[in-house]
Amino acid sequence: MSVYTLDTVFNSLVTVLVPICVCVVLPVTIVWIVMKAKKNEVNRKSEILLKAIESGVAIDTNLFKTEQRHISTKERLLKRLTGACVTTFIGIAIIISSCITWSRYGENIHADNIQFPLLAGCTLLAVGIALFIVFFTGKKMLAKEIEAEEQGLEQK
Repeated sequence: MSVYTLDTVFNSLVTVLVPICVCVVLPVTIVWIVMKAKKNEVNRKSEILLKAIESGVAIDTNLFKTEQRHISTKERLLKRLTGACVTTFIGIAIIISSCITWSRYGENIHADNIQFPLLAGCTLLAVGIALFIVFFTGKKMLAKEIEAEEQGLEQK
């Protein structure tokens, strides 16, 4: 007969509930919040439309158009540069922290506890380096398009 202590029950409950909350509850909540925000926006626009119809005012058709902002080539490249910096720095930080942990605890640490963070850090570092390559290559290849877009903005 096994004796369940409060600590073991709590640990087993946490190991079950945390993945369920992260994998089920969190995505459902995010979708619910986004849908509620869209529904709220549609309701506000329909109220404005109803009041405009009731008062006999001309209806602005631009009110119901969705706003689509044009993202320039330069902005897309800068987003890649930001992603490259973030993934590279996170990868380096994970690799350094894994090496510090390994050097501090040495043989007392299990190999699996150090291999996964090192693998994740190396993967993030590789993705960051790839994004840097994409940024610099894209910057060189799209220099004329970026210059044309900037001249078009200056003329406006």
